[in-house]
Amino acid sequence: MTDKILSHIDATLESRLDRLCDLIRIPSVSTDPAHKPDVARAAEWLAATLREMGAEASVRPTPGHPMVVGHLPGPADAPHVLFYGHYDVQPPDPLDLWETEPFEPVLRPVEGDTHIVARGASDDKGALMTFVEACRAYAEVAGGLPLRVSFLFEGEEESGSASLPGFLAGAAEELACDIVLVCDTDMWDRETPAVTTMLRGLVGQEITIRAADRDLHSGMFGNAAANALTVLTGLLASLRTQDGGVAVAGFYDDVRELAPETAAQWAALPFDEAGFLRDVGLSVPAGEADRSVLHQLWARPSCEIHGIWGGYTDPGFKTVIPCEAHAKLSFRLVAAQDPLTIRDAFQAHIRARLPEDCTVSFTDHGLAPAWAMAGENPFLAPTLAALADEWGRSTTCGTGGSIPIIGALKGALGVDALLVGFGRFDNRIHSPNEKFDLSSFHKGMRSWVRIIDRLGACRSS
Repeated sequence: MTDKILSHIDATLESRLDRLCDLIRIPSVSTDPAHKPDVARAAEWLAATLREMGAEASVRPTPGHPMVVGHLPGPADAPHVLFYGHYDVQPPDPLDLWETEPFEPVLRPVEGDTHIVARGASDDKGALMTFVEACRAYAEVAGGLPLRVSFLFEGEEESGSASLPGFLAGAAEELACDIVLVCDTDMWDRETPAVTTMLRGLVGQEITIRAADRDLHSGMFGNAAANALTVLTGLLASLRTQDGGVAVAGFYDDVRELAPETAAQWAALPFDEAGFLRDVGLSVPAGEADRSVLHQLWARPSCEIHGIWGGYTDPGFKTVIPCEAHAKLSFRLVAAQDPLTIRDAFQAHIRARLPEDCTVSFTDHGLAPAWAMAGENPFLAPTLAALADEWGRSTTCGTGGSIPIIGALKGALGVDALLVGFGRFDNRIHSPNEKFDLSSFHKGMRSWVRIIDRLGACRSS
């Protein structure tokens, strides 16, 4: 049966691509109030698409943009999976850097492949539709799926998911499942699909230092008056150690060493440390000196400064001693680190070093725990085997990024997630000229068919 479904996908690829392009053409930019009707239209389009496939599906209102929820029946003793995706997209700006219209998908032939160029082509409409179309193809050929499948499509992921926690709290019973499937990550390389098993958490902070009650003339007050920018930059410099670590007291207390089997898997990955940095014009790793680049990115926490401002920054020159200075920074966390504990330790570090006559204030910009898949997850091995059936290889990997939604889903539903992605590193998500490879779309659908088959065989005893 699997071969028949895969052949059916091959034979109907054009119509499946047409549906993806129809969804892409809806400019569902969640952060822009002017596009609120478009976001609602995309939700209705997805609900109608699920109903066409035989699912029970509806658009659910929230205080923000709507959710789409759907259900496809399956054998009672088969696993119940919940597929999560988001249908909202980033704004297309800056428009002058696009080579084509952002919401009119263009098929651009490249050597050995075709790029689908448009906003949302990769993040997350193309990825979302690989699963939807795999379920459609399975039902068209087999008459039904060997799994019970629920769908949850969100319209606020790109603008902070403000409505998601409340919605999950109210819909937890309806969305109860054995595993959450997410297709919002990348492959390891162009030919190797991956299951992401580790995400870093996030603590985002904005800091404001205030010194004098007004900006001062540097000739009249220089040396004698505290300079808010000088104070701030000194405080920021104190956050890092000479060997590239983080100097905040207690920062590493809950950091665990990587499991030996995971370390061995990572060591076997074909990763070019020098090439990774060379591609962005660098050559020397800047993190902990005794850790490999992959370990720095995936398994170690970090501290990075994102912006500093204060004083006079307009054209020309002004000899002012600024009374205020500001910075934005973030900490990426690993499993077992508590975001609130790290935030409080950072703020205590700053306050303990603050000079007299200066004050400090802080603003939170996100608190999210790290996530790591449980090692005994029974659905991981079948998924890796299914991916290898399609691609000839598969692997697990981590990622240095944060996906707070995974923690929200686990907290509300009490189950783990499988992060299976078919994006490529060069997809330019959030940037002008975003693209999704046609091969990713095609083989992504085929991969999900194989995964559905494998997971469907995991019957309860």
